[in-house]
Amino acid sequence: MPLTPVPDHASILEEIKTVRRGGIVRLRRLEVPSLARIAFALAPADDRGAAVPAQSQSQSVEWLLRLAVSRLGGGTLQEAAEYTLGLTPGTRDWPGADRRRRAAELYGVSIERFRKEQEAVVLDQIAEQVGRLARAALAERYPSAGDAAHDDPADPADPAVSARTHRLLTVPAHGRTVPVTLHVHPVDLLRDVDVVVSPVNTYLALPEAYKSSVAASLRRAGALRGLTGEMLGDPIHEELRDWATARGTSGRPVLPGTVAVTGSGALAAQGVRRVYHAAVAVPRAGTNDYDVLPSDVTRAVGRALALLAEEHERFDPPLRSVCFPLLGSGRGGLPYEESVRAVWAAVDAELARGAGWDIHLIVRGLAPAGVMVRMLTEYAGGRVDGAVDDRSGGERSHPLP
Repeated sequence: MPLTPVPDHASILEEIKTVRRGGIVRLRRLEVPSLARIAFALAPADDRGAAVPAQSQSQSVEWLLRLAVSRLGGGTLQEAAEYTLGLTPGTRDWPGADRRRRAAELYGVSIERFRKEQEAVVLDQIAEQVGRLARAALAERYPSAGDAAHDDPADPADPAVSARTHRLLTVPAHGRTVPVTLHVHPVDLLRDVDVVVSPVNTYLALPEAYKSSVAASLRRAGALRGLTGEMLGDPIHEELRDWATARGTSGRPVLPGTVAVTGSGALAAQGVRRVYHAAVAVPRAGTNDYDVLPSDVTRAVGRALALLAEEHERFDPPLRSVCFPLLGSGRGGLPYEESVRAVWAAVDAELARGAGWDIHLIVRGLAPAGVMVRMLTEYAGGRVDGAVDDRSGGERSHPLP
């Protein structure tokens, strides 16, 4: 089995969701390459000399999942995880609906509420433990991380390949060098960034927290929860609603490019202090689709930066860093290139005025990361340091053995 870098959290989580749907009993037929490679890396050295047969691979992945779940610390969380994946004795062949129903009973909530709230927490915690096991295996095999002797390039054809989750790019701009941090991971994993900009429709209506968009992920991560995962408060949603009510726009659309400001709820524990909601998506009448104009994205980014300038001294310490996703590239349908161009136009104008903000950009996958780096390189005349060619599978990173 080929050597691979440590898969990122999002990749691990998606494969665990695949196992949840299919169940342990169907592991042999499930596509879970990241889990298989982590299990392979954790195996004793004598067992890693040859390709792993399908049956042995499924057994190894099951062992890995059992090990990860055993590290959840017991209690309702661990028991729910065992039922969710079919690890509890007698549940291997249970349909996914039955496993979900039993896990919901443990929390004393409806199946639908469990699916939307607690199940997301359970699966995320399993993925976190799998990731920790992978990183521990890497540290054990290569104690001196960064040693050039082990700095092998990743195989771009390997489905488990993922880039580093953070890259520091050095971008020449207007006679100076500007550091730009590129994050390649889900937005709810952001840490120690003062402000995150979140796309929203012109009605300032947030999507349901169980959905997968940037706005939904931030709403979910900002929710206040009890010890068993039940939602106690939805502060980002509530503050955004209050913002609209205070300005007389509740139930009516704001102008595209408007930016509403809220706190960050539970994300404050991760060092995120403000959420700027950029109204860039205009609902298309009679459909579930949206229209996004690049000019509205640029206007919203410019407004977000202006708000940052207005607010930064009101906080202790002052606000300094801001993170932008590729606004409009989700349901809005903007190609990655157009979104990068629209976002960077406003950032570049701010840099031209001498602003010294810490700029962060965030995407979920390698494809948009590669597009972003390529376009920044073009804007900078081909001189972006820390860049990665998206055709090569990402920056060279330490391999899992």
